Amino acid sequence: MKRQHAIVGLALLAVGALLLGGCAASYQARSMDVKDTMLVNPAILTRGTGDQALYRYQNPDAKGRRYTKMMVDPVLLKKSSELDAETLENYQKLANNAAVYLVAELRKDFQIVNSPEPGTLRITLAIIDAEPSSKVSNVLSSVIPIGIGISAIKGASTGKQSGVGEITAEFKLTDAMTGELLGAAVDRRVGGKDVGGMFDNWYNADAGLKYWAKRVRFVLCTEGGGANCVKP
Repeated sequence: MKRQHAIVGLALLAVGALLLGGCAASYQARSMDVKDTMLVNPAILTRGTGDQALYRYQNPDAKGRRYTKMMVDPVLLKKSSELDAETLENYQKLANNAAVYLVAELRKDFQIVNSPEPGTLRITLAIIDAEPSSKVSNVLSSVIPIGIGISAIKGASTGKQSGVGEITAEFKLTDAMTGELLGAAVDRRVGGKDVGGMFDNWYNADAGLKYWAKRVRFVLCTEGGGANCVKP
């Protein structure tokens, strides 16, 4: 039986409280440019603090609502018209994977539906930007002493090590029946020195999407009073 989730800021927290850290394949970036959003007006977003997304919005009127179902929209690509054919293909793979990850996580606690019904949340994700890792640079900065040193210095000063990939995404959560905006967030994750990034250029970006899917589910679970919530 699906859990019934009482939203005590829960819808907003799911998109606005993405944890720092996480798996070694990706971690939250220190900063980002939030001017070019796709789903919401950036003017409503405020800087996140602590373990929240870098920028977020929460609807104060969402408190106390109950949702048992979830719609997961097809993942959008903000830069699709700007990409060459090969890069667009890789972005589309990321988008397809993101939708799979979200459904796989959220179906553990919600009934997944394809059309608006009473008691349904609707989550929309847009990939704003993504960069592949550089296999050569990643390897050199991971195994050669001078490369390791340079990468460490770069990571300390910029928050991103040498040769790793990254991804920026925007989330929007609405009431599926009314379209009312419940929460929104924009976050950026950069790659860690995980071995997968040395063999797959888009591994770090994909890892960020996996983390976000798990994080959204975890926050919805904990805020809904779940007993066996799995922290990513």
